[in-house]
Amino acid sequence: MWKHVDRMRWRHHVLWGWLLAFLFAGFVAPAAPASSSFVARCELEGVVDAGSGAYLADCVKRAEEGGATALLVRLDTPGGSLEATRTVVRAFLGARVPVLVWVGPSGARAGSAGVFIALASNVAGMAPGTNIGAAHPVGPGGEDVEQVGGGQLARKVENDAVAFAEGIARQRGRNPEWAAAAVRDSASVPADRAVELRVVELVAPTEAAFLAAVDGRRVEVAGGDTVTLATRDAQVVPLEPGLSQQVVHALAQPSIIYLLFLIAALGLVVELSHPGAVAPGLIGGVALVLALMASATLPVRSGALVLMLVGVGLILAELFVTSGLLGAAGVGLLILGGVFLVDRFEPGWFVEPSFRLSWGVLLPTALVFAGSAAFIAYRSAQTRKLPQRGGDAGLVGEAGTALGPVTPSGGEVFVHGERWRAVSFTPIREGARVVVRAVEGLTLTVAESMP
Repeated sequence: MWKHVDRMRWRHHVLWGWLLAFLFAGFVAPAAPASSSFVARCELEGVVDAGSGAYLADCVKRAEEGGATALLVRLDTPGGSLEATRTVVRAFLGARVPVLVWVGPSGARAGSAGVFIALASNVAGMAPGTNIGAAHPVGPGGEDVEQVGGGQLARKVENDAVAFAEGIARQRGRNPEWAAAAVRDSASVPADRAVELRVVELVAPTEAAFLAAVDGRRVEVAGGDTVTLATRDAQVVPLEPGLSQQVVHALAQPSIIYLLFLIAALGLVVELSHPGAVAPGLIGGVALVLALMASATLPVRSGALVLMLVGVGLILAELFVTSGLLGAAGVGLLILGGVFLVDRFEPGWFVEPSFRLSWGVLLPTALVFAGSAAFIAYRSAQTRKLPQRGGDAGLVGEAGTALGPVTPSGGEVFVHGERWRAVSFTPIREGARVVVRAVEGLTLTVAESMP
């Protein structure tokens, strides 16, 4: 009997164990695709930086491990870091799963560094109204590299990028001449023209139309294997980026870096001028750490940061001087620092000339700083004109009551909520209203006030 009871208990525990394991798997494990054929999907929107580069490389790995039919990448980028681009290209060229790149939706672009990513795909498509190209390295104001860094540096940067683009195009069977022209001459073409030049394979208005159009194509993946695409009715499973990848990518924006450095400078300057305030220093420190993280993904000029720091300092100095000149100079330095913040002349940086700190962020931010400083300076000037309310001088003119007779030899009065020793040149009776005429140490000189 006891053996039967033990056997029943053992079965009971096993059943509960299986139930808990099933529930735990339901919460932790990702949901399996509804169909046996599925396409993993990820997207790159914005700058090609360390975060987005790691995300795309991770998408290739996850698609391979999950047994996806293909990896679909939606692309819309002005360009970015060449090192991050190389990371993505290496992942695409070494992928054992077909990589499909679709530039979309309409109005999107595969600019500059995005050209290399599109060329590295097995099949590339573009939505109507999109463009691809302009992969030539530029200077800080959109100038040719030769104008900024000299002919030798220009040739070195350009030749390296041309070799990179041509190598990718030849490996994927695309037009190497156009790939070289995109780097040397900033060639940029719309979707229809890109198909004619064998830069991409087709034009498709939506992702679904793109997947339907590439269905049945045979492509070669890493290792020399040939795969027939089965994407028409495949389920699309999105692959989300990790938290760190999202944070790094979100911070890689000139406007974000500009605002973070301003907040950091303002908080630290206020903390240094008012030790012990804690909050400004804490906020400034956090903003500085985030700004440094963000600046690691973009080429930021240290000189521009110095200009911004000096600008914040001049605006704060205006609060004490109220001359108007310091505040105006501070605003000018904030604007100048923002203009030169991102250094697009960088050997490892390929981005369209339009990528910069927008005036829509720069001017309002500087004007808000200027307006706040002007308002505080105006209120400070008004405060200086008011009579002093604290200290010895603040007691002069205050009214009180005689607590006893006040004579030239002494007495007591009640003034400003306190008992004071007082003297008067003329005798004052107890209970009379008095007014303070002078303060000497802890003794008040008072006179009887007129009713």
